[in-house]
Amino acid sequence: MPLLSDAQVQERLGALPGWSQTGKGIRKEYQLRDFVAAMGFVQQVALLAQRADHHPDMEIRWNQVVLTLWTHSEGGLTERDFRLAAQIDRVT
Repeated sequence: MPLLSDAQVQERLGALPGWSQTGKGIRKEYQLRDFVAAMGFVQQVALLAQRADHHPDMEIRWNQVVLTLWTHSEGGLTERDFRLAAQIDRVT
């Protein structure tokens, strides 16, 4: 899958509130109600990621979950990252 240009990345970020470009990827922080809600969210993300065969980097701090997406095999951002980001946003 080809890498997206900077213009394409910015265009796609416009449709994903809260996501921002960071290094080679895109990142978003989610604030959940509590630890149990955060873990439930992580489980939902894990199921989506497994189905897509595209796995985000995850950081969990009590009720905060930080996700970073980028296509490791391509060394940057592709359509896969933005498709998964949109799917993740629909579960929150």
